[in-house]
Amino acid sequence: MDGDYGDGGVDEQATDDAWADELIERARARSADVPPEPIAEVTTPVHPTGPPHGGSDLRQGGPRQPVVPEGTPERRPALVTFEDIHGSSGAFPALPEEEPQQLPSQFSQHVPDEPPGQPRPDPMHQVDLGIPGSAVSFRKTLVEWGSVIVGALVMALLVKAYLFQAFYIPSPSMEPTLGNGDRIIVNKLSYRLHEVNRGDVVVFKAPQGAVNGIEDLIKRVIALPGETISTEAGRVRVDGGLLLEPYLVSQDLTSGFTLPPGCQNPTGAADTCLVPPGHVFVLGDNRTNSKDSRIFGPIPEDAILGRAFLRVWPLGDIGRL
Repeated sequence: MDGDYGDGGVDEQATDDAWADELIERARARSADVPPEPIAEVTTPVHPTGPPHGGSDLRQGGPRQPVVPEGTPERRPALVTFEDIHGSSGAFPALPEEEPQQLPSQFSQHVPDEPPGQPRPDPMHQVDLGIPGSAVSFRKTLVEWGSVIVGALVMALLVKAYLFQAFYIPSPSMEPTLGNGDRIIVNKLSYRLHEVNRGDVVVFKAPQGAVNGIEDLIKRVIALPGETISTEAGRVRVDGGLLLEPYLVSQDLTSGFTLPPGCQNPTGAADTCLVPPGHVFVLGDNRTNSKDSRIFGPIPEDAILGRAFLRVWPLGDIGRL
């Protein structure tokens, strides 16, 4: 029985090899467009009884393949290829068209039925978004710039009337402090906050009116209301005391004066002036070339426009006064 079982194993291997060879031949014949020969039927001898005791199936512990009864030939199914199903062209079948996915009713937007005969709105129709056109934009720009310019002019006028004002020096009467052609800034708010101080450089209206088209003068405050000013040997005395003037080129260049308009002289001394209340006595720093209170007398404090505090021209001489 052992010999019979061994022969059966050889026959099974021969069957597998023969089937593989036939499959290869079939593939070659198909590639050459030659009809393949039919596969020869191979029979496997079947033992009348079960496998012998101690056979290979028992030793391997696995089940033995079913044995085809003798007289019933076994035919393996032919290998089904892609060409058998779809032909020899090898073209892939067309995929079915995808239908648009329908959204659930809760997410779909209801579109009301349109009345018959009414044209459907063009989806590319332009919608007015309220964007202004070029003409409107130009008018808007013009109004904006006009408002800015008008506002700037109003602000400049307010500043000039109540805060600051620029002045031009037309003469050398304030040299060496200010030269001819210098430009200064005058603070008009100063004397609304405090009294006039000695040594201030002030701008005021000319007491005798405009001279050669000049209405405003600039001088330095020397004596205050109620003080007595006099000169002696080219020096200035206030209430009998010698006045130190470091802004002058020389301390002894102040010429004397007779009693000018508006001055009081209770002592009767020469070159003496008692400044009346509400007035100040002013002199130019260029004492040899200045028309000042020695000629037109003390000026009222109300005529003072403001205090010069900043020189802005020439650029190399910018600074406080």
